[in-house]
Amino acid sequence: MTKSISILGSTGSIGVQTLDVARNLKIKVEGLAANTSIDKLEMQAREFLPKVLAVGDEKLAKLLEQRISDLEIEVVSGVEGFKRVACIESVDTVVTSIVGIAGLIPTMEAIKNKKNIALANKETLVTAGQIVMSEALKMGVDILPVDSEHSAIFQSLVGNNIMDVSKIILTASGGPFRGKTLQDLEKVTLADALKHPNWSMGSKITIDSATLMNKGLEVIEAKWLFGLELDRIKVIVHPQSIIHSMVEYVDGSIIAQLGSPDMRLPIQFALTYPDRKPNSFSKLDLLKCRELTFEEPDMKTFSCLRLAFEALEKGGTMPAAMNAANEEAVGLFLKEKVKFVNIPGIIENIMGRHSIIRNPTLENIVEVDLWARQMVRNMNI
Repeated sequence: MTKSISILGSTGSIGVQTLDVARNLKIKVEGLAANTSIDKLEMQAREFLPKVLAVGDEKLAKLLEQRISDLEIEVVSGVEGFKRVACIESVDTVVTSIVGIAGLIPTMEAIKNKKNIALANKETLVTAGQIVMSEALKMGVDILPVDSEHSAIFQSLVGNNIMDVSKIILTASGGPFRGKTLQDLEKVTLADALKHPNWSMGSKITIDSATLMNKGLEVIEAKWLFGLELDRIKVIVHPQSIIHSMVEYVDGSIIAQLGSPDMRLPIQFALTYPDRKPNSFSKLDLLKCRELTFEEPDMKTFSCLRLAFEALEKGGTMPAAMNAANEEAVGLFLKEKVKFVNIPGIIENIMGRHSIIRNPTLENIVEVDLWARQMVRNMNI
């Protein structure tokens, strides 16, 4: 079991729930990092007394340093600060829950310093899956999934041979607009899109869930986590979010993982694996699960999922370009500068203009990410 952790993105939804798990299991928290939320970071620091705090903004880091001057905690900033939190010597596991590609560089630094990774940042594998997994293999570290879907697949694979897998089945709730038409989506407001029916998450991932891009990112992530090709990865809509994902084996058996829609459960499993520990979190009552239903995803209406499959099929730097375009498009929607239905069009535009680099370096991926973002910012929207 994990004895000490750092959390990259400690003030976000996953970070806060990770601290709840750490509190419950008495896991030592040695490092915390957040982009700008220094009020929350100060509260966390005073409770958990980590060795190092990192803030994305240098001015805010200096302000935080003044506010906690009564504590013996090192305060650092920027990318180098996040890397510092990821590499604290006494830490054995780094929980990466920063939103977006910002998590890639510190995650790679943690791997190079032989830290196990509890991965909640999809974009790390979406943009640089081959590089990340190769480095993890080389350094002998574990990449343990925190996403509920990938945790479910991981748990359904335990004790079985990956060669016996026919396909993995990622479940999707369908988001708040399941069953809607493109005409319906024209009228969607930001408030509508932020109302996820089952999960409590940050704003960016909630919008990704509404467009089904979140599921598309999970497809790409699954390819790298489990080493399976695209034709062995399937998405199915399961509105109740009780079955978190499934594995179908060559003999026709399907093993599924069920549980309450509580992110603390997969977080805890990543931190206790291969053991399981008791907790006071919500438990699934099967007698209250009146029905479990399944549907094909509507990739015509929710074309972000189709674009993610296309990006994975094309390979190279295309997933990085797609991911950056999505982050920018979602950012514009969150600022109410574009409509919900404009998001996939922006992404497809950038993908159509991208020249793929087949075997990219980490530097290539960062360059493509910056290029795609700038292209979206230059669009006449």
